Amino acid sequence: MTRWGRRSTLLAGSSLRMECGPPSLRHAPDGSAWQRLMFWLMAPAPQDAAPPLNRLPGVRKEFLATVADISNEEADRLRWRVGEARSLRELWHVRADLYRVVSLSHSQTEAEQRLALLSRHFPARAPRSQFGAL
Repeated sequence: MTRWGRRSTLLAGSSLRMECGPPSLRHAPDGSAWQRLMFWLMAPAPQDAAPPLNRLPGVRKEFLATVADISNEEADRLRWRVGEARSLRELWHVRADLYRVVSLSHSQTEAEQRLALLSRHFPARAPRSQFGAL
């Protein structure tokens, strides 16, 4: 703990913790150069555009593999939700339930490790500074 009662953003002796956020709802257009240029000019953060939808089946398989060794009703419901997800953004929202199911069946450490593998599919950002507006 620091002198103000907050934990440091540095993990004990390791690098900064990275957070991930949900993918954007906006998809870059596949059309003409003019459409791509307009998207780039008008989008608030074009580099954060949603990943292509063709990545969804592979990411869905990885989510399903994360709970493949767990056989209970909650894991079955989670597998159904993953199978019904229509976007990476929907899968991002499944992560909390996935963490809970894995941590109850195995351990929190195992859940964190499995979730870390899935986080690479989502936009990464550095943790928020503790020096925000007072």
